[in-house]
Formats: sequence, C-alpha cells, structure tokens
Amino acid sequence: MKHYSIIISALLVFSACTNQEKPTNAEEPKSIVATDETVRELQQSLSDVEKEEQRQLAEELANLTTMSIDRKNHDYGKVTEDSDNTTTFRVTNTGKKPLVIEKVSASCGCTTPSKPEKPIQPGKSDEITVVFHPKVNQLGQQNKTVTVIANTDPKMEVLNISAMVVKK
Repeated sequence: MKHYSIIISALLVFSACTNQEKPTNAEEPKSIVATDETVRELQQSLSDVEKEEQRQLAEELANLTTMSIDRKNHDYGKVTEDSDNTTTFRVTNTGKKPLVIEKVSASCGCTTPSKPEKPIQPGKSDEITVVFHPKVNQLGQQNKTVTVIANTDPKMEVLNISAMVVKK
C-alpha cells in the first residue's frame, strides 16, 4: 500500500510538471516604431508640460518679495537645564508683495519656533518667536538652527541660536 501512494504521488508530480503551458511562437516586439502621429502627440504633450511649468514659475516669481530679519544669531548666554528660554526675531517685509512665511522649523526637538500666521504686508513687520528648552543633562555649549521658508528669493533663511547650558 505504501508503494502505491509513493507511485501515485510521483505520477501526480510528473503530470503537474508536464502540464505546464507551452511557450507560444509569438515574438516579443524588439522595438517600437514611432509614427508621425505618435511623435506629434509626444511633442504636444512635452510642449503642454513646458507651458504649465513656465506658467507656474511666472506665477511664483510674480508673488516673490524680500524680507529682512533684525539679526541672524542669538546667544541666550548661560541657562539652566530644563528651563524655557525665549527670544524673538523681527521680520520686516522689504518688498512690494505680501510676505508669506510658509514654514519655520528647528534643528532639534528642544527648540520650538512659531511663525506669523498672516501675511506681512509691504513695509510692515512681525515676529518669529523661538523657545529653547534644554533637556535635563543636555549640558555644555548648545548650537541650534531655525530655518525660515518664505516667498522670497532666496526661499530659505537660517537663524542661529546658542546657549551655555548648566546644571540646575
């Protein structure tokens, strides 16, 4: 009985291997031939993409402005661990279009910046507030950056903060 089950199993495996699909004689295309029509379609598509990119660039350039920040560096001096230390950077729109500060981000989780939520009109100013909160045992000289992204050229401005952190 054991021999029959082995033979039947072997036959099933053999028949499964021989029942595979046979390859067709249809050849895979070795190249794609471009017709005049497909070339025109591709050129039109590329032209449409280029026009859209130029339109977006022109729109972006039309909305650019300039800004000045009262200083690029702030030293908190000597601070204790696990303390809140706040400073503000004064941002002035020196251009002719509304200044939109899109994003303000810090290089470290111990630094929390906040940005103006409304556009700053030409000639007006607002503040970016930065809170530095060194963690327990985050001792010694600390140097962090705050990146400001706005509708200006250049698009990005980097602010530097530093502090000497001591034990409580």
